[in-house]
Amino acid sequence: MLKKTQKYHVVKLLVLFLMLPFLFISMQANDAALTYSKDDKKLEWGPCPPFIPSGCQIAVLHGDPAKNNLDVFFKVPGNFAIPHHWHTSAERMVLVSGKLKVTYDNHETELLEPGMYAYGPSKLAHTAFCEKGDPCVLFIAFEEPLDAFEVMKAAN
Repeated sequence: MLKKTQKYHVVKLLVLFLMLPFLFISMQANDAALTYSKDDKKLEWGPCPPFIPSGCQIAVLHGDPAKNNLDVFFKVPGNFAIPHHWHTSAERMVLVSGKLKVTYDNHETELLEPGMYAYGPSKLAHTAFCEKGDPCVLFIAFEEPLDAFEVMKAAN
């Protein structure tokens, strides 16, 4: 048979166990559900890194660019080259519109069409080209804070 203090601890554990789901739900309450389309008027489009030509835009969908776990839309017009670059973070991507050729160093060029998924490993340099026609809008999920580093061409 349990002693009085043991019963007290069992009751405390039961109450804590029963309350855990509610504590978890309340912690998540500040993280509101949301949805966006590529043309959503609520999106705030900003510039890309300076080494990418004018016409490139980024909109933050969820998260903070200075912190882990960031989702963005990356948009460039048709007939647009994205220079050779790399990111500290791995990238998980889905092409939303346009046709985008992506070439990672030492890999074959892949043509992404709307709805296609692509994964880019951390620190693996790559280029991309949005084919003539519709703008390319790419959903990108970054694991680490957002950065992009241009790969400089070697001098002759």
